[in-house]
Amino acid sequence: MRRAETLAPAPALAAGPLAAAGPRTDWATLGKLMPYLWAYKGRVAFALVCLIAAKVANVSVPLLLKELVDALAIPAADPRAVLVVPIGLLVAYGALRLSTSLFTEARELVFAKATEGVARSISLQVFEHLHALSLRFHLERQTGGMTRDIERGTRGVQSLISYSLYSIVPTLVEVGLVLTLLAVKFDAMFALITVAALAVYIVFTVTVTEWRTKFRKQMNELDSSSHSRAIDSLLNYETVKYFNNEGFEAKRYDESLAKLRRARLKSQNTLSLLNTGQQLLIAVALIAMLWRATEGVVSGRMTLGDLVMVNAFMIQLYIPLNFLGVIYRELKQALTDLDKMFGLLEREREVQDAPGAVVLQTDASAAFLPTVRFENVSFAYEPDRPILQGLTFEIPAGHTVAVVGPSGAGKSTLARLMFRFYDVSGGRITIAGHDLRALTQTSLRRTIGIVPQDTVLFNDTVAYNIGYGRPGASQEEVVAAAKAARIHDFIASTPKGYDTMVGERGLKLSGGEKQRVAIARTLLKNPPIVIFDEATSALDSANERAIQAELQTAARNKTALVIAHRLSTVVDADEILVLEAGRIVERGTHTALLAQAGRYAQMWALQRSSEE
Repeated sequence: MRRAETLAPAPALAAGPLAAAGPRTDWATLGKLMPYLWAYKGRVAFALVCLIAAKVANVSVPLLLKELVDALAIPAADPRAVLVVPIGLLVAYGALRLSTSLFTEARELVFAKATEGVARSISLQVFEHLHALSLRFHLERQTGGMTRDIERGTRGVQSLISYSLYSIVPTLVEVGLVLTLLAVKFDAMFALITVAALAVYIVFTVTVTEWRTKFRKQMNELDSSSHSRAIDSLLNYETVKYFNNEGFEAKRYDESLAKLRRARLKSQNTLSLLNTGQQLLIAVALIAMLWRATEGVVSGRMTLGDLVMVNAFMIQLYIPLNFLGVIYRELKQALTDLDKMFGLLEREREVQDAPGAVVLQTDASAAFLPTVRFENVSFAYEPDRPILQGLTFEIPAGHTVAVVGPSGAGKSTLARLMFRFYDVSGGRITIAGHDLRALTQTSLRRTIGIVPQDTVLFNDTVAYNIGYGRPGASQEEVVAAAKAARIHDFIASTPKGYDTMVGERGLKLSGGEKQRVAIARTLLKNPPIVIFDEATSALDSANERAIQAELQTAARNKTALVIAHRLSTVVDADEILVLEAGRIVERGTHTALLAQAGRYAQMWALQRSSEE
């Protein structure tokens, strides 16, 4: 896509629930688009001037053609036969043809930046809005279908503007000019025949196209569904291989393609019906016009040049009308696609900055060390399935608190709540005395670093993925972070070193290597608060012991939350919380918890016996 020199400012859109908005009319969708176009009002105005100039020149061509034909009646011996006809009229005819093309190209050249700029603005706003939506939305979305909607919506912007300015508006201008000329130069019957033909043609086209729209929508839905199925299968390539289900996946995909084929055939059949009907109407109108013109020539009311002019007008008029059905269909489809993309923009932001949200000030040079408090925190992903129930604890500034417990106890939920991927259902979480909901999300997340349990990397180089922790970091800083995470030697041993591509979602690296990259980029970010969510879960015992010291170094002089399954990784924590069913059942140091001979002691004994 061509880039515009300037980016149109994105109009503010409502952030209310999409479901509450109801179906949007085509005019409402156009209304959403207009503020983006208004940013290029100068270019739009100039393009319209070029459009009118091009159509005036185009309509003048049949007029000049009439004069050229009538001039052929001059006797051959008359000097004007040589000077006027071949030289004067032919040069003028060629000049008008050229000016039509020049004005048309000038219009497209000037307006191209507006078209591309609007598409760029909307695409960027959708991209930013999707990043602003909650984790819940991204867990529930269908990636393939959503990307298809965005792709079609972006293309719809360009189609809508292109067809409107390059086809619909020029045709309307030309129809107006032709009707005026026919009514002024000849009798009103020519204009009446043209208007009647246009009216029937437009009613037929709109009616049939509206009827066809449901087939087109069904085809698009099936297209998105088949695309989603293919993407989902390819993203889970290894799972497909593990269970030897290539044939099963191919069968499912083929079923989707078969449904899509039937929908496309139905759409094509109805399109053929539309085109046949249009051609019939155009043929009847042309016969009526030429019959009227021929009668005029025979009766002496019109010249032969008039007949040629009427025929030229009809050809010029009906050629663009030939494509009216296609254009109208594409406009409807563009509006539908654009509406879907605007629908994404109107998806509710479950987590939003409160009015007057405070920026959490951090100053690395001043060794900013915040205290984190959970105060009677309750949370549920679904109302009928509580995860955390009345949780209260504190991570003092510069201290390390570990949380252990069985799977499903709510340990990783703590990290999600601290990052404010979700808001708590009850109670509150504070950092440095500020309720998270009173802070801007950007400043909050800048303060926290995490090594997640499931590390997902970008399909880029190792250097890019480590440097992602702090964009703009130097190569030396990236290497230092890799050394601290004990992955530098591995990177250096590869043929391309730090330029090694990690593959889709980092699948070219082992689980341990991916986790080391995650640790390295968190070290590079160097936030005052760090969260280690099963940070060594993918490492073997030898590497776990080797990297444990680095994790302790990374957590030194920081406020740290360690979520762990292996109890051996948290023995040095300042406090250990034992979480079960969303409640703290025990708390204390490693030694104190063993002395209590409770749940923690049982877990410790069980893990120790399994390692022996």
